[in-house]
Amino acid sequence: MRKGLIQATPSAARLTRSLRDIGYDFVGAVADIVDNSIAAEASEIAIEIEYAGDESYVLIADNGLGMTGVEANEALRFGTRRSYDSGDLGRYGLGLKTASLSQARALTLVTRSAMRARCVRRTLDLNVVERYDDWVITEAPRDDAVRRAEALLGSSPGTVVIWQNLDRVLPSSGATGGWAKRRFETLTKKTRSHLSMVFHRFLEGENGAQRISVSVNGDKLEPWDPFVRHEVATQTMASQEFELEHSDGVGTVVLSRFILPGKRTFSTREAFEAAAGPLNWNRQQGLYIYRENRLVQWGSWAGTRGIDEHTKLARASLDFGNELDSVFNINVAKMRVAIPSQLKQMLERPVSELCILADHTYRRQNAEPEVVDAEREAITDRKTPDKAGSGSSAELGLALKSAAIQAGHYEALKAIIGLVRQQNPGVADALGFTS
Repeated sequence: MRKGLIQATPSAARLTRSLRDIGYDFVGAVADIVDNSIAAEASEIAIEIEYAGDESYVLIADNGLGMTGVEANEALRFGTRRSYDSGDLGRYGLGLKTASLSQARALTLVTRSAMRARCVRRTLDLNVVERYDDWVITEAPRDDAVRRAEALLGSSPGTVVIWQNLDRVLPSSGATGGWAKRRFETLTKKTRSHLSMVFHRFLEGENGAQRISVSVNGDKLEPWDPFVRHEVATQTMASQEFELEHSDGVGTVVLSRFILPGKRTFSTREAFEAAAGPLNWNRQQGLYIYRENRLVQWGSWAGTRGIDEHTKLARASLDFGNELDSVFNINVAKMRVAIPSQLKQMLERPVSELCILADHTYRRQNAEPEVVDAEREAITDRKTPDKAGSGSSAELGLALKSAAIQAGHYEALKAIIGLVRQQNPGVADALGFTS
């Protein structure tokens, strides 16, 4: 210790209690552990949410690189000593610990690297930390959960994260009651839904994302695409790029905009209901913000406008890389970002344009049945090569609006629409220029 410097090591017991309340919910905590598996180059991730009364536990197993004993010790350090490269999902070196301890009092790693035949077991137990008021970890005993983890690893490299003593998941009394079991069933369902959405690009292997397979209690997850790009009636607007300065240079943010089909023009009723998402239609509209292909925030317009029933078909993706973390002020849980005011101003116009078209599509979907039938026929025509030139007048009007918006001439088109309404009201009605 240098002369004049006084060591002020924080109380381990007090600080770990504080770090438990950093802002995770159960599904967000599981997602943060999945981030670590992706960083470890895993291609398969298996999650087990096991209800067994007081002995209930959660396992998150991967077939990634695994760790040596020294690496496992470092992984359980608060503020892991490592740097993060471009493309990394990690940020602060806290996620594994804070996510796990937000739900459980004991976090265990069972891991094997390619360099070692035997598994390494390490536990960070809050009961032990509080007893000694020190930053200590232990070698985990081989209980049922550890034996299950070793069975999942088999003889291959990989890591299993175990959460035990689930005091934030189970009630302090009545852990063996029907309520506790139903809570586990609900959390399992929510975990499937959440991970299918947050990691949909990784499950699909799209946009340069590392492809992964994820299962929850044995059920393999399917990706949930917020923009239902597989639906023929989904409309895609041109992407836009914006540059933002950060401490080391300039980063690029990409905005992609989509108008989802209305209920009557979805391929099936089931597809329409699935597209509603975890928050349902109104609250699922808005910006879907991705950091390194991982969805971190969704379900609002981030302050650029309010939620509106008439714009519920509007969704847009906003992509940025981890070099812009400080600009977006991303939190430790990687669940919230703050859009910088400069970017918010740049987004106002393209978001407004998207919502104008989404509003029009919504109103057309709630028009008379014959109008909707015409739009259905136009959508069907898109699928048929020999009808490529056909389409309804209403669709032509929508195409004109879309083109004017993307070309930046929507105000001029509105003036033209006004004249058409005055001079040829029948034509205006046929083109859908009724409002």
